[in-house]
Amino acid sequence: MVEESSSNHHQDQPWRVLEFYSGIGGMRYSIMKAGVNATIVEAFDINDVANDVYEYNFGHRPYQGNIQTLSAADLDSYRAHAWLLSPPCQPYTRQGLQKGSADARASSFLKILELIPETSQPPLMIFVENVVGFETSDTHRIMIEILAKGDFVTQEFILSPLQFGVPYSRPRYFCLAKRKPSSFQSPLVNNQLFWSPSPLFELEANNIVNESNQPQESCDQWLQACEPIENFLEFKNPSNQMEMGSGFLHTTVVSTNISESDEGNGSDVTAVSQYFVPFSLIERWGNAMDIVYPDSKRCCCFTKSYYRYVKGTGSLLATVQPKTKDEASSLEEQCLRYFTPREVANLHSFPKDFSFPQTISLRQRYALLGNSLSVAVVAPLLMYLFTEPS
Repeated sequence: MVEESSSNHHQDQPWRVLEFYSGIGGMRYSIMKAGVNATIVEAFDINDVANDVYEYNFGHRPYQGNIQTLSAADLDSYRAHAWLLSPPCQPYTRQGLQKGSADARASSFLKILELIPETSQPPLMIFVENVVGFETSDTHRIMIEILAKGDFVTQEFILSPLQFGVPYSRPRYFCLAKRKPSSFQSPLVNNQLFWSPSPLFELEANNIVNESNQPQESCDQWLQACEPIENFLEFKNPSNQMEMGSGFLHTTVVSTNISESDEGNGSDVTAVSQYFVPFSLIERWGNAMDIVYPDSKRCCCFTKSYYRYVKGTGSLLATVQPKTKDEASSLEEQCLRYFTPREVANLHSFPKDFSFPQTISLRQRYALLGNSLSVAVVAPLLMYLFTEPS
């Protein structure tokens, strides 16, 4: 194959990047945090609400057409060095039907993969993010076969923000691919799946190889290095709130129809009141709730259904901490509340200047964040991917 313009990257020029399934911009924020000299040539997403948020923060509206209509010539026209993809995860989730490539929501990703050998200017690098479970799917098998035939070398990871000091349990699958003659800084771990981020930072071959294919590192080891949840909170526990207890909740939260108005500022009680969990939900689902405290160093993954449902969608914060955590304590007395969208964004390591347009409802904000990614995890992966060996 003749080397085309997309294969010729000069160090003093920015990388040209295509961002597929761009959502609210998690991948773009990761590129920025990684310090990669890159230009997002185009972003693609079919969700108009997500595109509203993306445009609000970056001043560019992603291409909103069906990416299955793109041709190899269309992709060639962008002259992109890298394709970053975060395709729909529903075909691979444990809660879903696990239909893999037979799921209609997998078709657009499969179409993009099938276009790779048809392009005259294939990318130098590909990055894929998805849920744990994708690595055992038939879609994964198809992807690896296409990449291998296209002369790509891959390195795969399953990583969580907990491994990067963030008290957030959100393990995700990542595939990093480079087309020969490009290579990784740690080539001895090519074509392997890692549960550790050590190849991103350890350049001594022996240290890396010794961890190859080892089971997941001790969660206790990660938690010790994590910051407490209170460092990520928008609303700190005000002293008067600590004294108000359940009586305050009886007067401020009387139904499940919590206001969808915008978040307030600081620790204003009126602003935070909309996030308290109604008694009716506590009585019904209390045993299924994951309760965390400001000094906790772990919370569960927030899904797109957070705030709509309480079971299995993310942790709830106890704003009144019992004197001893192992002591049976009434959940009502702990004044449980939802994490605010800003706090969820903080746990996703989004920058402080990220915000939502006023037109985006509270439930929409949670749904968009639930579909996004962890900048704390993706940024070092992208830094590693875009770094050429010296």
